[in-house]
Amino acid sequence: MPDSDSIVEVHSPRSGIVVITPRSDVDLSRSPELRNALREAADRGPERLIVDLEQVGYMDSSGLATLVEAMRTSKNNGAPLILSGMTQKVRAIFEIARLDQFFTIVGSVDEALEA
Repeated sequence: MPDSDSIVEVHSPRSGIVVITPRSDVDLSRSPELRNALREAADRGPERLIVDLEQVGYMDSSGLATLVEAMRTSKNNGAPLILSGMTQKVRAIFEIARLDQFFTIVGSVDEALEA
């Protein structure tokens, strides 16, 4: 369980599924915490890893790099990485970088759970 200063919440709604929820913008100062949470989750060997971006209003290149690294790790581990709940502003960043073509992006965690 994260401490009160943590910007990342991690929970497992079902066996084999890990949901990671950043609770603020993901920038250079905050992406290391997200990276650590993603690595720890991957080490647990989930069947599916979901990153809920609903509370992220802004993401810089360090956040994008963190998610690209997590996608590669998940792919190597045979567990899909699904991004959910993107705000339009964050979605635009993914589209500009053309990363929307490489990630599985859905509207909500519920959709990701059913994917």
